[in-house]
Amino acid sequence: MAQSGNNKVIRTAGVLAVLGVIAAAVWYLMPGDNTLPEHIAFGNGRIEATEVDIATRIPGRLESFDVREGDMVEAGALIATMDTDELQASLASAEANLHQAEQGRKLAEATVAQRESERRYAQAELARIELLADRGHASQEQLDRARTASETGDAALQAARVQVSSADAGIEAAEASKRRIQTNIDDSLLVTPVGGRVLYRLSEPGEVLAAGGKVATVLDVTDVYMTIFLPTAQAGKVRVGSEARIILDALPDFVVPAEVSFVAAEAQFTPKSVETRSEREKLMFRVRIRIDPDLLEAYRDRVKTGVPGEAYIKLDESQSWPDSLMVSLPND
Repeated sequence: MAQSGNNKVIRTAGVLAVLGVIAAAVWYLMPGDNTLPEHIAFGNGRIEATEVDIATRIPGRLESFDVREGDMVEAGALIATMDTDELQASLASAEANLHQAEQGRKLAEATVAQRESERRYAQAELARIELLADRGHASQEQLDRARTASETGDAALQAARVQVSSADAGIEAAEASKRRIQTNIDDSLLVTPVGGRVLYRLSEPGEVLAAGGKVATVLDVTDVYMTIFLPTAQAGKVRVGSEARIILDALPDFVVPAEVSFVAAEAQFTPKSVETRSEREKLMFRVRIRIDPDLLEAYRDRVKTGVPGEAYIKLDESQSWPDSLMVSLPND
């Protein structure tokens, strides 16, 4: 009998232990605080930020690198420089061609002035011969020669004016060539279009890169967001601009204000990063929650991507945030 009683105790203890493990697992996997009011939606995710690749527009050799991984840079800051020796030589040639074209135009203008003077003389001579011919003091042959000279002067003047137009076209072509080369030289200074942190150095000085070759990746620390997935019942109440809050696992004592910047128009299966199988089997809507860039500017040195956390969205704007989700930011 004693043995039977002991077995019952052992079985009971085993059942309780299993139930305890199951309860602990369920509690661990349940998403967030169960005491959240109904007008608050919840999801978990990781901090992400826009990554901008700095790449070459033209092929060439990387001459220098002006930043290191982890450096903070401002928009427009110089990241790297391409070798421009060949381009500088081409620019000098283009400038010489432009100077030659400008001199050619001056010559064409001088020719026009000369032809205009010759035409005026030919026209005046024709007028005199016509007067003499009317009085019988000039022959028909003299009159014909004068008319031919006048017509030749007109044609010569027209040709000279065409040369001026041709010279203008040559100048425009030379200027276009100079601008193109200068643009390539300017593009050899690789600058970042956004401010942020240098995430990767993808090339080193001395490497020959093709057009579009990536040199560095800059993390835009003013465009930081978290992506979560919500079920249809909640996603239908979320709109772009809805208030949100983010709490990071690394900083659980602080509540970061944010807002919804994107709500997917179509439902999808949730990714494998959602821990429970039952959640993965549901159709969910992808929602992006973005932190205010002005706020991020004050904490730009502390922004890190990949940090896990929780996001909360207010589904009813007329309701208030619970005390646990009131904004609380670091002082330093």
